[in-house]
Amino acid sequence: METVHTLIDSLLFLLFAVQVGYLSVFSFASRLRRKPLRPVDNPLQKRILLLIAAYREDRVILDTVKACLAQDYPHDHYQVLVISDHMSEETNSRLRSLPIEVLQVDFEKSTNTKSLKAALTHVGPDAPSDLVLGLDAANIIGPTYLTELTAAFACPGVQVVQTHRTAKNLNTNMAYLDAVSEEINNSIFRLGHANLHASAALIGSGMAFEYPLFYRAMMTNTSVGGFDRVLEMKLLYEGVFFHYLPDTRILDEKIQKLDGFYNQRRRWLSAQYYSFGEFAHYLWPAIKAGRWGFCDKLYQQISFSRVLLLGFTFIFSVVGQLFFPAYAAKWWALFGLLLLTLGMAIPQRLWTWRLAHALILVPYSFLLMFTNLFRMGEANRRFIHTTHGG
Repeated sequence: METVHTLIDSLLFLLFAVQVGYLSVFSFASRLRRKPLRPVDNPLQKRILLLIAAYREDRVILDTVKACLAQDYPHDHYQVLVISDHMSEETNSRLRSLPIEVLQVDFEKSTNTKSLKAALTHVGPDAPSDLVLGLDAANIIGPTYLTELTAAFACPGVQVVQTHRTAKNLNTNMAYLDAVSEEINNSIFRLGHANLHASAALIGSGMAFEYPLFYRAMMTNTSVGGFDRVLEMKLLYEGVFFHYLPDTRILDEKIQKLDGFYNQRRRWLSAQYYSFGEFAHYLWPAIKAGRWGFCDKLYQQISFSRVLLLGFTFIFSVVGQLFFPAYAAKWWALFGLLLLTLGMAIPQRLWTWRLAHALILVPYSFLLMFTNLFRMGEANRRFIHTTHGG
């Protein structure tokens, strides 16, 4: 029996040690003093299409659009297109009074994928745009955002850029915790990757593409939730590299209540494992072709989220301490390394007294994520909307 316990413990420890080690490497790499991409000074101005999919976003869409129109970029070089899905006629009327285009859709089963494909069909494959920028309806961009974006695309070989999405609001403990989670992901999966010359992860908004590349990839995208996961898997398999701009920021509204966290993470978790199932059979061809960015992203899809990894590692440490003391030391060491890894990935500006209050929600967040493991199928059958402006 002891041999069985040892074998199970060893296999579990190896599984979790690999994941913690992976996070540690990129968390430490995010501390390197280097800029992943050095934008060109005084670049040629490109024509940019800004796509904003807005499903029941009456509370926030006008502020987002007004921020887009306040750019210091030539107004004849960019176009704002709002895909209005199930928004009120009053909101649509106010949007049409602005110098933008509004495409009104009314899907029986709405998804971001359907909205974006409708917009691309409306604009067409030969649109007079060099770049396309995807924004969430609750995003706010600063006046120099498009100028910085154009400077990045002036660099040779740049086809896709992810900008630094950061919190717009810190008004509740849940919002603070969500902001910390976002910055951990930025450090590990974007800045850390970019510093080691690996592709940064896309995040669903604040991401820009060469227009023909985006059009081709999106028009074959059939995902229900997490269209960005499928999009990045497709492009990485083709060998496209994703750059990261840590200093080009876009504000994003953070989840303010636990029920919102539960629904949003259920959608994300479903998209994560759905994309793994859809692309797992491409692993061997990708290895043979040396598509290491695709392999790296496929590994990310099968990995535990940070909350689940933290919770399970702590549980195994406690169980080992109580029932199998001989196994406990290495689990506590792994748990300590994970805490150090996540701590290093948190920006200094978020290390405030409010962080301690937000961390109180971590155990409950773990329980919600654990419950989501058994409800992922639902999230891939229907679109789960995250309400903004609450």
